[in-house]
Amino acid sequence: MSANTAAREPVAALLAEEWAGIIALGAELDEAAWATPTDLPGWTAKDCLSHMVGTELALLGTPVPDVAVDHLTHVTSPFAAAMEVWVEARRSTPGADVLAEFVDATDRRLAAFDTMDEQAWSKLGWSPVGEAPYRVFMEVRVFDCWMHEQDIRRAVGRPGNLGSAPAALSLDRIGKSLGFVIGKRAGAPEGSTIVIDVTGPIPRSFAIEVTDRARPVDTGPDNPTVRITTDNEVLCALGGGRWDAERAMATDRVAVEGDTDLGSRIVAGMATTP
Repeated sequence: MSANTAAREPVAALLAEEWAGIIALGAELDEAAWATPTDLPGWTAKDCLSHMVGTELALLGTPVPDVAVDHLTHVTSPFAAAMEVWVEARRSTPGADVLAEFVDATDRRLAAFDTMDEQAWSKLGWSPVGEAPYRVFMEVRVFDCWMHEQDIRRAVGRPGNLGSAPAALSLDRIGKSLGFVIGKRAGAPEGSTIVIDVTGPIPRSFAIEVTDRARPVDTGPDNPTVRITTDNEVLCALGGGRWDAERAMATDRVAVEGDTDLGSRIVAGMATTP
């Protein structure tokens, strides 16, 4: 990784930090670990890394591999198929080689970032969250990479990197989706207040008040309609669709107080990102 991190666009510095963390984790893994299944259907730890490699190569302009994925039962949409071709192309490649490819691709991406000016970072274009400035697209890349790092860590039993700046960005992205979860998915009634207290290395308290819609407020009441307490690892596993409510509740790391029926609907509807 280039040494001029402090001088970088902030989101580029976050990606540099996150990619360095993934590389350090990958250096600890042998082939058996790379072959460990993750929470994502059909994907091993190595497949998560292959997906990240493929995304960065695509952004560098590398042609999409010409491989078939229609035989894979876990591929259920055109979007998933587009992601899977990069993974399928590397299924017979050793994990160490995929890691070396990741190092090369991310080094080239960082070098490209270092040539970009403010106009380039602000340019509107496609992103997974709709048309957005390029820096917002790269914030989504931080989130995606951190989530996949956590997929790998859970699979191989190496928890960590829960208190970093990329972890904070990821937790806050999940937090921004809570109004939709509470108002639309869970159908919280008008007049209700929900507080989600997050423990762990990055403590947060997300308060949502339901009026004409569910909206965040700076501070929730002492006795909200529902109070959910969990940690940042569980909240992100729920919000990222890795865990369902049953699995999360079975960990004894989720507590629901107040209207437990509404609270259960909120936990069950938490997944907002693929």
